[in-house]
Amino acid sequence: MKRLYRILVINPGSTSTKIAVFSDGEAIFSNSIKHSTDELSQFKRIIDQLNYRLQIIRKILDGNNVDLKKLDSVVGRGGLLRPIPGGTYAVNQKMLKDLNTAKRGEHASNLGGIIAHRLGKALGIPAFIVDPVVVDEMESLARISGHPTIERRSIFHALNQKAVARQAAFDLGKPYKKINLIVVHLGGGISVGCHINGRVVDVNNALDGDGPFGPERAGGLPSGQLAELCFSEKYSYEEIKKMLVGQGGIVAYLGTNDMKKIESRMKAGDAHARLIVGAMAYQVAKTVGSMAAVLKGHVDGIVLTGGLARDKEFVRLIRERISWIGRILIYPGEDEMLALAQGAMKALKNTKCVLEY
Repeated sequence: MKRLYRILVINPGSTSTKIAVFSDGEAIFSNSIKHSTDELSQFKRIIDQLNYRLQIIRKILDGNNVDLKKLDSVVGRGGLLRPIPGGTYAVNQKMLKDLNTAKRGEHASNLGGIIAHRLGKALGIPAFIVDPVVVDEMESLARISGHPTIERRSIFHALNQKAVARQAAFDLGKPYKKINLIVVHLGGGISVGCHINGRVVDVNNALDGDGPFGPERAGGLPSGQLAELCFSEKYSYEEIKKMLVGQGGIVAYLGTNDMKKIESRMKAGDAHARLIVGAMAYQVAKTVGSMAAVLKGHVDGIVLTGGLARDKEFVRLIRERISWIGRILIYPGEDEMLALAQGAMKALKNTKCVLEY
């Protein structure tokens, strides 16, 4: 008889905590817990939110009669850890230390592994993380920036990129480890990854200063002009960082990151909005072209995913510049919860797949 695995998934975001229970890959319970600014303002650091979020999760699960004793594992969103290859990792003490100290940066996803460990330990079941944003499989050539004091970093939408890459490989009838793909995640930040034989050998740092600009991020800015801005004494370090992440890109040009509102403005004849959106599509296409060069033209498929992949006009603007490179596959949105559950289920079915941090 086929074994059905039941997995609790925890995905902490900046203003929400998503939870779900999957049974053999199918969600049988899900809930998105919203956290108000007032609620979160009482906590100085992300780690200080741990007990607050954990208590709410327990309350929601209990209130919905989720039987925790039937769970086989708990999996959490991976945070800002040291660079590691992609895969499913068992939460261990080294990982917990790095997540607790936030040595590599504060981010809500840091809580994912910690909460999974707390719940898993109490239930006597394994806790995992899957494909965190710091997945690093870059080739040595891709790390060189142009100056030895700065190395290019691999920080991107690894969880969704890896998940849709596997799906695209399946749909193309090829194993993920024997295919060349260019995967474009179109979200608040935009990452373009070059996948060769199951490894992301090159990708832009989608967090703070590389690649195309997005709805909330400035992408790669002209370095000389950025340096002048930094030393102009007009802006603090914190203000510059916000220009790069959160208040850069579309929101800086158009005053909003709501693409539906911007689409309405374009339909109403807003030429400036059309120019800026066109420029974002232009930069995405340019980056796809550079990844095609990394692949030496041997491209099995170009994958477009993320929230903006639902925007047909934006996708059309990209497609018209890159369709000559290879077949385009579109997977709108992102199903991070399912991707986390699949990673945990794979680990439960074959313990040899579990990696050590």
